[in-house]
Amino acid sequence: MEIPVTNQHDQFIGGNSNGNIRMAFLVSGKQCFVSVKLISPKYMFITKYIKEVFGAVKSLAIGMKRTIYYFTHHKEIITQEYPDNRDTLVLPERFKGEVVMPHNENNEHRCTGCQACELACPNGTIKVIFKNELTPEGKKKKAIDKLVYHLELCTMCNLCVEACPSDAIKMAQTFEHSVYDRNQLTKILNKPGSKIMEGVE
Repeated sequence: MEIPVTNQHDQFIGGNSNGNIRMAFLVSGKQCFVSVKLISPKYMFITKYIKEVFGAVKSLAIGMKRTIYYFTHHKEIITQEYPDNRDTLVLPERFKGEVVMPHNENNEHRCTGCQACELACPNGTIKVIFKNELTPEGKKKKAIDKLVYHLELCTMCNLCVEACPSDAIKMAQTFEHSVYDRNQLTKILNKPGSKIMEGVE
């Protein structure tokens, strides 16, 4: 069906049972008709389905290619045969397993109790507990009593280590943390009877 368009701003939009849309409008005083065929939803679904199947097959082929490659290049396999290789296991240098506080042979550490690590931790993994000590002059001085570390909350983000101004803590590569009692994951980082190194402030 065609309807004449007499005004430059007039337009007509119609359709038929075949799913076609017919538009009529004026261009430079001439009457023009444009037909647009709509894509059926069923056709769109089939096209999308075929694309997804093709993508899945392509992804599978890429994975199989890598698997076949390692079958012929055994020395390049990076999978660790744990726990059989406990004695020879070498972890990447940047691997982080837990926070530890190094002590020297005199049971001394470098923690001043500044709480920088506690403030830097995003989820309250570290808690500094203080005590009062007497100096040789008989004055009370605040000192670290316990550095409590909740391993079960730690995300290994390393923010506490980076915030420490005296390098009192570091990330260790220990990774075997399986326990039957969750309370065992709460650790005291400073050893019993330990004290701060001389000259560390």
